[in-house]
Amino acid sequence: MAATEKDVQDRTTETARVVRAYFEEVEAGNADAALRHYGPRATAAIHGQVDGDRRAIADHFAMLHAALPDWDFEVLQLIAQDDLACVRWRLRATFAGPGPFLGFEPTGAKIDIEGADVVRVADGKILRLDAYTDGMTVARQLGLLPEQGSKQDLGMQRALNARTRMARRIHGTGPEQIAEGVWVVRGGFPMKTMNVYLVRDGDGVMVFDAGIKAMTGAIAAAGAQLGGITKLLLGHGHADHRGAAPGLGVPVWCHVDEREDAESDGGLHYMDMSKLDLPARFVMPRMLKVWDGGPVPIADTVKEGDTVAGFEVVHLPGHAPGLIGLWRAADRLALVSDCFYTLDPQTGRKGHPRLPHAAFNLDTEQARASIRKLAALEPAAAWTGHADPLTGDVRSQLEQAAATT
Repeated sequence: MAATEKDVQDRTTETARVVRAYFEEVEAGNADAALRHYGPRATAAIHGQVDGDRRAIADHFAMLHAALPDWDFEVLQLIAQDDLACVRWRLRATFAGPGPFLGFEPTGAKIDIEGADVVRVADGKILRLDAYTDGMTVARQLGLLPEQGSKQDLGMQRALNARTRMARRIHGTGPEQIAEGVWVVRGGFPMKTMNVYLVRDGDGVMVFDAGIKAMTGAIAAAGAQLGGITKLLLGHGHADHRGAAPGLGVPVWCHVDEREDAESDGGLHYMDMSKLDLPARFVMPRMLKVWDGGPVPIADTVKEGDTVAGFEVVHLPGHAPGLIGLWRAADRLALVSDCFYTLDPQTGRKGHPRLPHAAFNLDTEQARASIRKLAALEPAAAWTGHADPLTGDVRSQLEQAAATT
């Protein structure tokens, strides 16, 4: 039965009563207030500090009082509606000890901070509490971080920015537009031969292929710049093409025939490293482990002829059972993952288009047929999973690759 206006008002009154009683004890400095006012199944989080049950919160407040002996806590505002309340508060104290704060010894620093708690009430007790504070201000006031604008602060900024720039150079570039509504992020140290594509998908972008694990941050940043990542479509599930997928936190799609490998060993069961030259035979299995983000749950699958983000799905098996490319007839643009290579995977040297290396293929002859299938589309540009695209007379170059490599 729907709640009446009086029911809501009664709950609002009860919520305000319970929350006010709890915070009166907090103001009074009673460290074990949570034990009396939280329900038996209650949970709480002081975000960035502690997340647990009522005992964990009581222990946390005991730690705070030992670290901040002149505790002065004041409720500034309490707003309640139905079973929810929001409390804005102010805390003034001295980090005098004798106890530590989150493991840090007392500094004697003064703190004066404000924060807000969101509280849910059920059956006359607090069911859930989420407390939010400005962690940066707390750290600066307690002396755990240098004063803003100080020489030490500016030095930390320079060091962090230098590390960020170095990571960007090593792990991935910013988005580079290669066609209308299509961008590439290049990653991999030192040659940047791993390609990940971002394709306009509504107000955001779809990621096509996921490169290596180290590219996760670069892909996420590029996606955020372009409106946010809507989903990730794997060209195939090998380690160097699913690497960032688990870390991006978005739905992952693939071809129906690739699902099993994407969710398991990434195709390792059909690879034959003995076909590599001796140095690569030793190095490549180890590199695959470094590149791989691990198995990734597949949210949905695609098949030949489906339309995704304005591109048609083309099934190009051989290198992997469910390897796909994306084809846009309007400008004859093809994004094709590892349908073909434009580098030697053993040396990293760029060059003419060629078959994917037999060591990594499920079926090399089928991979050859897929290159011919792609050639028949007569792309104006074909962008691969690694290194440089093919342009110019793409069809002739692909047909030669299928016939001679």
